[in-house]
Amino acid sequence: MKKSFIVDSTYNDMRIDRWLRHSLGKIPQGLIEKSLRSGKIKLNKKKIKSSYKIKTNDKIELFNFNFDEKILKNKIRFNPTKEIIKSNENLIIENNENFIVLNKSSGISVQGGTKSKKNLVDIFAKSEIFKDSKPYSVHRLDKDTSGVFIIAKNRESAQLLTSLFRLRKVHKTYLAICHGELQKNSGEWNDRLIRYDGDKKIIENAKTIFKVIDKNSEASLVELKPITGRKHQLRKQLYALGQPIFGDIKYKLSNSNKGINKNLMLHSYQIRFMINNIKHTYTALLPDYFRKLLKAKRLNF
Repeated sequence: MKKSFIVDSTYNDMRIDRWLRHSLGKIPQGLIEKSLRSGKIKLNKKKIKSSYKIKTNDKIELFNFNFDEKILKNKIRFNPTKEIIKSNENLIIENNENFIVLNKSSGISVQGGTKSKKNLVDIFAKSEIFKDSKPYSVHRLDKDTSGVFIIAKNRESAQLLTSLFRLRKVHKTYLAICHGELQKNSGEWNDRLIRYDGDKKIIENAKTIFKVIDKNSEASLVELKPITGRKHQLRKQLYALGQPIFGDIKYKLSNSNKGINKNLMLHSYQIRFMINNIKHTYTALLPDYFRKLLKAKRLNF
């Protein structure tokens, strides 16, 4: 029996062995290695090594790949209720024949994983909006980040939008509330961020243009325009300055969270791009909890 999968942009540049574990479950590394060597797992009809990094729209095929069905118990698709589907449909900013744009809520993943069941792809797969198509995620947005998010309705649009993101032709603007008073009112951050792929240490250049909108001794409201798209880039850069984002439980100072912020105060505020010389601009209203903290910290927007 053969199973095939198409890689979407969420997994671009991920190792094939990591993709298998993320998408199928906790498969032993030894079984992955053996199956790759024997050709039971192929990428674009070719044999590859476990360290090979997959690309958007690659085709992964499994031929008689014998894994225990128990492995898949954590990969059962999320089955949303009508209420959940409706509540997410109500967040849509734009709905056309090629894609939708929504004001994503904080606390919901783009795609399902072993640690997260509830996700946008599975929710919209059950929506009437996608009754004649399927949802394609074309970019990343952290689970706890709110704001503008695009889902394509067909493969052609998915490929086009993915290319625009990859070529940095999609201009993104975020808003964040961070601890303390930023010294500079505007400028550019150029950092070398560290992440790990298994035991392998990877250093990546990260570039962000920033502008302080308002600030005081307690907090700063800052506009962020990432030029590169590194994982957790904005959160890491503000943490490196010693001024992490309110509500960030991963990149935080020991005394920075005192129960006031249950939500990450990072919001994807606006996205701009062009298709066939037509400008597209989408803006997502700030969540109530974000506005509440602005008021509590006496910050103007």
